Amino acid sequence: MYKKSLDSSIFSNPVNYVPKAIFFTKGKGVHKDYLTSFELALRDAKISDLNLVTVSSIKPPQCKIISIQEGRKYLLPGQITFAVMARSSTNEPNRLIASSIGLAYPADNDQYGYLSEHHSTGETALKAGDYAEDMAMEMLATIMGLPNDSSLTWNEKEEQWKLSGKIYKTQNFTQSAEGHKDGMWTTVLSAAVFIL
Repeated sequence: MYKKSLDSSIFSNPVNYVPKAIFFTKGKGVHKDYLTSFELALRDAKISDLNLVTVSSIKPPQCKIISIQEGRKYLLPGQITFAVMARSSTNEPNRLIASSIGLAYPADNDQYGYLSEHHSTGETALKAGDYAEDMAMEMLATIMGLPNDSSLTWNEKEEQWKLSGKIYKTQNFTQSAEGHKDGMWTTVLSAAVFIL
């Protein structure tokens, strides 16, 4: 029996699995079939050629946010790729749907941040995006052991959060759409794609 040996250092070093960069994308697809509408949304987001594995929601320390154009240089068609993804679909005419990825991260890039996924109906892109950002910030505060910290405040002018004297930034990546007038499937998605 032939047995190929693997380089065990690939598996024994967890640093190999910590993303070095992340990019955000979004897309929309419309089709008579549900699955095809999802495929078209992936194409619109420029990630349909990847084997996407959804993961939970930590932005690692030192993980650089890059453009989709830069990120795609590191990904090959068929590559297994980790992503945080939000998606929503409807075949109800004129039904408002949205998918949003919220991101909250410390100004200090040596600490990790948090990503949230929000899938909604009946919300505008602005409302869904704001909710996703707030959810990411609240979850980050919870992970830090500060779920009810009264020092958590939003500075509208600076567009940043303050928590226990430290500065945090938030942003969202949101796709919304209205259900197709003739009842075809409409799918929206937003994704944070990791580069290892």
